[in-house]
Amino acid sequence: MLAVSIVVVALMAGTGLFLSGYSLGSQQASTPGTGASETTLFAPFWDAYHAITERYAGGEVDRQKLVEGATKGLFDALGDPYSEYLTSEEYRDSLEGLSGKFEGIGAEIATQAPDDSATECSTLGPDCQLVVIAPLAGSPAEKAGIRPGDVVIAVDGTSVDGLTAAGARDIIRGPKGTTVRLTIARDDGAPFDLSITRDIIESREVETRRLASDTVSYIRVDGFSDPAADQVADAVKAARADGVKDFVLDLRGNPGGYVTAAQEIASEFIGSGTIFWQEDADGSQVATESTGAGSATGDDIDLVVLVDRGSASASEIVAGALQDTGRGVLIGEKTFGKGTVQQWTELSPDAGGYRLTIARWFTPKKRWIHHVGLEPDVPVETPPDAPAGSDPVLDRALEVLADEAALGLEPAA
Repeated sequence: MLAVSIVVVALMAGTGLFLSGYSLGSQQASTPGTGASETTLFAPFWDAYHAITERYAGGEVDRQKLVEGATKGLFDALGDPYSEYLTSEEYRDSLEGLSGKFEGIGAEIATQAPDDSATECSTLGPDCQLVVIAPLAGSPAEKAGIRPGDVVIAVDGTSVDGLTAAGARDIIRGPKGTTVRLTIARDDGAPFDLSITRDIIESREVETRRLASDTVSYIRVDGFSDPAADQVADAVKAARADGVKDFVLDLRGNPGGYVTAAQEIASEFIGSGTIFWQEDADGSQVATESTGAGSATGDDIDLVVLVDRGSASASEIVAGALQDTGRGVLIGEKTFGKGTVQQWTELSPDAGGYRLTIARWFTPKKRWIHHVGLEPDVPVETPPDAPAGSDPVLDRALEVLADEAALGLEPAA
């Protein structure tokens, strides 16, 4: 009797589900993944989907593209420029850019008109060449003999004509240990082939040098990948080992990256306490603290931070932390103003992935700088007619480092 009862209940439940689906009118098929409470809400979507897949007469329907388009529409509807759907290729490329590591030959490439004019070009062909800007130091491209100015005319025997720079990059890159053959045109000589074995390439996002008779360590950071954080740590440690106490941290034009890298870089100068606060969708706030592993956290260390309108996101996390704690003096222009955190999620290897704003971040003093930016302690603008090679912001930074009184600024309110 118990078994019979279960069967009857199951049949009744199935009938109820069938009638519920049928009551949606033109929606003739199931709505997988749609909860009962949202069936009516999703009815127009499923009606449209089934109409296209079952009745469209304009040609074969690619269901994968339909799903990708619908998923993209979900993120577009948010109206958030930092939340978006990405195809598999876009998702992979974006993560490689953030990680600072990729598999390839290690050469910076760009499109360029054959006459070296300033005319922009995008599709490779007779009027648009794929030019090597420079091979990365120590890369397979450099070891194979690639030089700045080389023109790539074919990859593995196939012309690059018709491709974009991104499309050419994708076929030049490939798994570590595999070989790619580039056909190169150099100066006015005959084209020749170079075979290059791909490897894991680590982007160099940190530039360092000594200024003011080697008494100042200049550290420029172009991105916030995990390798960048390690490179900054190495630079700070090396400077301290040489007795350097004055630092310039240049974050101009840095669009950001991983918040973990921001935490580690800020921790090089902040020995303890909050680096930034993070607030999730339900309003809960969590503090991200200094790692306590920095090499330049002592009170005898003087630091200036160079910022401009291109300093955003993770750059602002670092700059805001150093300003709020009084550990660094901000010099330059007001920053971009991006106070949100995104999470990257892969849907499936074939369905791409997305980045979604999952939190807001605040400075240690809980300032939310979204659409506001950080105001520099010492405003300096670079005139549009500044002579080539000049850097008024860096010049002012060195003046501030030499002026103990200027470094005694109070932490931001």
